[in-house]
Amino acid sequence: MKYPLLLLIKLYQWTISPLLGPVCRYYPSCSHYGYGAIDRHGAVKGTALTAWRILRCNPWSPGGVDHVPPRKRPVWHQRLPGRRRAASHASPGGAPNNAQGA
Repeated sequence: MKYPLLLLIKLYQWTISPLLGPVCRYYPSCSHYGYGAIDRHGAVKGTALTAWRILRCNPWSPGGVDHVPPRKRPVWHQRLPGRRRAASHASPGGAPNNAQGA
């Protein structure tokens, strides 16, 4: 389901967006944000993030830089056997193990 949505966004970027010019108050533009959100989060959540972004892109918004949020891993994924936490890769002094001679 995400690929037809990505195709629609690309068609918009190639056809309609050049006619409108740079009107988005955010960076990246709303269509680029939508493409990234749907590509990263899937059709349902990506469309919801894109809709929220388009609602925020109005003349009363200050705009600015607004990147697609990173994908979060579910809690059960962190508890699988063989998964280590990031803190277990550091030595007891707080430095990473690969910085032995520095």
